[in-house]
Amino acid sequence: MTILDAKIDAPPKTSLGAAMQSIQHNSRARFWSVLLGHFSVDTFNGMVSVLMAFMSLNVLHMTNTQIGFAISAYQLVGAVSQPFFGLWGDRNGGRWLGAGGVAWTITLLMVAVMVAAVTQNYVLMLIPFVLASFGSAAFHPVGTMHAGGVSGKSSAVKLSWFFLAGQLGLALGPGLTGILLDSAATHNNAFTAGLAPFANILVEHGSVSPLLILSLFGLPGVALMALTLPSRAAYQESRKAADEAGAAKFVIPMLPLLLLAITVTLRSISNPGAVAFIPRLFQEKGWTAAEYGLVTSAFWLASGITGVIFGQLAVRFGDRMVTAVSLILSVPMLFLLPASDGFGAFALALLAGGLSGGSHSLLVAMSQRLMPKSRGFASGATLGFMFGVGAIGTLIIGTLSDHIGLSSTFQVVAIITLIAGLMSFTLRND
Repeated sequence: MTILDAKIDAPPKTSLGAAMQSIQHNSRARFWSVLLGHFSVDTFNGMVSVLMAFMSLNVLHMTNTQIGFAISAYQLVGAVSQPFFGLWGDRNGGRWLGAGGVAWTITLLMVAVMVAAVTQNYVLMLIPFVLASFGSAAFHPVGTMHAGGVSGKSSAVKLSWFFLAGQLGLALGPGLTGILLDSAATHNNAFTAGLAPFANILVEHGSVSPLLILSLFGLPGVALMALTLPSRAAYQESRKAADEAGAAKFVIPMLPLLLLAITVTLRSISNPGAVAFIPRLFQEKGWTAAEYGLVTSAFWLASGITGVIFGQLAVRFGDRMVTAVSLILSVPMLFLLPASDGFGAFALALLAGGLSGGSHSLLVAMSQRLMPKSRGFASGATLGFMFGVGAIGTLIIGTLSDHIGLSSTFQVVAIITLIAGLMSFTLRND
């Protein structure tokens, strides 16, 4: 049975409780609920880099290092906590981890925005901003666990649709945020750009209030997950039956796991590590918030679309080959991106995002196959590791760019991505 043809059982008419239980046992409804939840939470995750770039110019002055630290802390705290949320989800099914996690992230990000606008204090803004990452960390392993279903060849395909929903959110977030923020910002220096003695001397101001209405955006996903994800008792009952039907004790193959970890480490420098500075890269070229938000959206959107395509290709050619070839092909796109402008920048962003990010679901599916008895932990550990390395990479990129410039830093990232592609040939190909 596939995710698209699962039958919806008619809920019993005996009681509301029986109807709710029927909804929770419907795998199709559960699948679509975590897709919607993923789309919602990653829309807000996606706005972070654009929000920081905008606030640094219009609301709260920040250096590249401070921007890098804030985004790195957000990503790193979420990354480190994901495996623990994954273990928790393995035990109770994660209904409230999923629904509550999305609500937590949205709420705390909006609090951080208001604190920045009211206090003009970087440290005070940083506290709710970093705490917001716990919600995303709680959702992702639970969502991945329920989206992937049981391990098997179809797992990568199902996960590719789940990650497409997230990438669509990551794509919508920067573009929508840029447009909303741009509409509430001044553009004083546009009038002085052609007058060399007066260029860029006027102070720009902006408001983050248009973002507050977006907090309502996540309510449908939160409500649907609360209805469809299994209760603790129902999940433990189904897991006990699966364990009893399982074979002998499974031993984790350490060498394949180590090779996967090295590959993920290198890949995560470029995606998601470098993505946080795409808005800053084009802001330095004089682009508006709407423009650099849209180019960041193009990067994420391409990653989601190619993720589905790569999931299908992997069924025929294998996860290893698709991952390796796509990463190698992304290298020239990442290398040339800093030198591009206008339409060429959008084209290169699409290619760089699609080729460097399309292997996301393949890598997670590989980890689930290496640890089939703990899919929640496997998902949380892999995603946490990806985001954790990406967070450290973001901090390094921010610091390095303050010394050698963002353009040169992106070219260093391209070389690291080439090494990641070559390492992918060593991965286990089940």
